[in-house]
Amino acid sequence: MIHAPMSRRRILGATALLLPVAVLGGCATPLGSYSVEEGVRRLLTLSSQRALERLVRPGGFYDDQLTRLTLPETAGENRVLAAVLRTNAVRSRIALALNDIAVDAADRATPVVLDSIRGLTLADAVAVLRGGPTAATDLLAQSARGAVIDALFPTFSNGLRSDTAEILSAIVAAQTGIDYGALARSAADQAGNAIFRAIGREEAAIRADPRRTGDPVLTALLLGTR
Repeated sequence: MIHAPMSRRRILGATALLLPVAVLGGCATPLGSYSVEEGVRRLLTLSSQRALERLVRPGGFYDDQLTRLTLPETAGENRVLAAVLRTNAVRSRIALALNDIAVDAADRATPVVLDSIRGLTLADAVAVLRGGPTAATDLLAQSARGAVIDALFPTFSNGLRSDTAEILSAIVAAQTGIDYGALARSAADQAGNAIFRAIGREEAAIRADPRRTGDPVLTALLLGTR
């Protein structure tokens, strides 16, 4: 499967949100006209950009223990499928296919993540900045998790019925009752959680050393709230 062209276009869209900071480099006051609320959004945008850049690469989910998807536990009512899924070789092959679908799903969910950041309600942005290492991501997840999972679901729904998951069809060729919708929903739920974990990891890294971002706004805000 070829992911790079579309992925790059979507990720570059996120980069556009960060471009204004370049003109602040020579300013006497790094904050300029940026508010604390905008600072939180910049923190989330940069964290999301970095996380999604990793996830939309081939193997982006599977190669990382933090984000790897496991097989959904929804096959119990299909005895043939449940029995075969106890075979390590089969589980491994299907898991690889599932994580490959997740790469495409994350690419298509990227605009939803970024739009959610823009529309995020920040009742107390200072408290978010002074919070724990993933405080901003936690707030974003509370607000946007449902929308992100809904954006992921169609790709999983289509992917589980495609040649990518052909092995599933072969296993249950003589059986009925497999609930592809439940499988897709479970996978989308896993992928959504994985995306927010990846964003949280990037947020924590930025908070730990904001100067490495080269962003004077984030550096001033984050160091100023410690």
